[in-house]
Amino acid sequence: MSGFIEGLPKVELHLHIEGTLEPELVFALAERNNVKLAYADQAALKDAYQFSDLQSFLDIYYQGSRVLLNEQDFFDMTWAYLTRAHAEQVRHTEIFFDPQAHTARGVPFAVVMSGIHRALEQARQEWGMTSRLIMSFLRHLSEQDAFDTLKDAMPFKDRIAGVGLDSSEQGNPPAKFGRVYAACQELGFRLVAHAGEEGPPQNICDALDILQVERIDHGVAAIRDPDLVARLAAEHVPLTVCPLSNLRLRVVEKMSDHPLLRLLQAGVKVTINSDDPAYFGGYMNANYQAVQQGLGASDSQLLAMTLNAVNACWLSPEEKAHLSRDILAYGQRYGVS
Repeated sequence: MSGFIEGLPKVELHLHIEGTLEPELVFALAERNNVKLAYADQAALKDAYQFSDLQSFLDIYYQGSRVLLNEQDFFDMTWAYLTRAHAEQVRHTEIFFDPQAHTARGVPFAVVMSGIHRALEQARQEWGMTSRLIMSFLRHLSEQDAFDTLKDAMPFKDRIAGVGLDSSEQGNPPAKFGRVYAACQELGFRLVAHAGEEGPPQNICDALDILQVERIDHGVAAIRDPDLVARLAAEHVPLTVCPLSNLRLRVVEKMSDHPLLRLLQAGVKVTINSDDPAYFGGYMNANYQAVQQGLGASDSQLLAMTLNAVNACWLSPEEKAHLSRDILAYGQRYGVS
């Protein structure tokens, strides 16, 4: 890995906290909570990470979440991610969490929130790492389930910056959640949604037009629609792209096929993120490295995508300006602009 990538200050905008559960922590929490796992040991669990598509990943992802039962579990999971992110120079992170995956198992919403929030606060106090929390609706569940989750979230509204939409994209188009998103917009939440990962370009259009989102998570299917690419560029819609995730879930067959740089060169505000790094082979540095080695991205292009992430994040204008200055100054030390 290049020294430029290792030291580059970064912003992560597409990270599922449940997707950071490393096998070691899965087994430690299972033992602590007396949860029986379907795998004999960590090696057997890692061997199961041979995904053919999004659903094959989700099946294991939700199994792993079963070990999360108490506030300390959610703290430990979040703190482990933040520690890794801090070591990789992530200065700001915007984290998805899936309350429905936990409340459906009888874990109270308050338990999920308190553990995650405590870790985020500790990272802010110890390292100055800033963060925002995004509550994701599981799109394979019903609209009513999403509304019920929104109601559960209201006592914690001051800790949740925005809402997202994840899980199985096939068969669950954005329009299914149009009324939920309208309600969230009324309440003042920021709006994002997964679209155009396994689904068609039309899902991206519908996320923009029906859900009124301000950025698209994944969005790589846009490359199949030149008019949509032009729209994303003209309207400065950020895409939170996850290269290693796309490779492991067979969205692309090899990294050299990935459309990330073609989208960037077309003027789209592309950003690099890790998605579910415990399952997909790497955190932020590994994703930057995959883009550099697999696509031939220059340091200047990596710097540009990092600045895109700053512009797309939910920090204040003053915080964005400060972070951008740090990133540009870092680039100048390497002769990169």
